[in-house]
Amino acid sequence: MATATHRNQPLVQGFGTYLSARFQHLGAALKLAQRRRAIYRRTVNELVGLSDRDLADLGIPRAHIRRVAKEAAGMEN
Repeated sequence: MATATHRNQPLVQGFGTYLSARFQHLGAALKLAQRRRAIYRRTVNELVGLSDRDLADLGIPRAHIRRVAKEAAGMEN
């Protein structure tokens, strides 16, 4: 029995390393999504606050504010 446990130990350690890496990747992906969402919200809020004249000067129709914000945040499909 001791031999079987000893042989399986590297597999368990390898799985722990794999699992740890997966959680680190997930955490990084969540942080990136939060940063992108913050940029999106900030961009929308700033553009909504502009007058139609200011938006026209920028070449952005009011109906395209969300699309422009998604592009700015790197969220475009």
